[in-house]
Amino acid sequence: MASSNHGASIKDDETYEALREDGASKQKAARIANAQANDSQHPSVKGGKAPAYEEWSKDALYQRAKELNIEGRSGMAKDELIDVLRHS
Repeated sequence: MASSNHGASIKDDETYEALREDGASKQKAARIANAQANDSQHPSVKGGKAPAYEEWSKDALYQRAKELNIEGRSGMAKDELIDVLRHS
């Protein structure tokens, strides 16, 4: 059964619940729900000017995976790192 209140850390419970039902992780659902509840953020608008992951070096991808505490990163090939970073 869906909860109608996820605490003070979730600013838009309805969006959070919908994203979770669609399979989004708790962290991703919270980021999107909170961004939509904030008038100064626009989560549906394409973001920054960073190059595509395919243009990053494997070392840079590894460091980003390390920042996100992605397990198993040391044994991943470049394409695996790209995939896990896109879906984290």
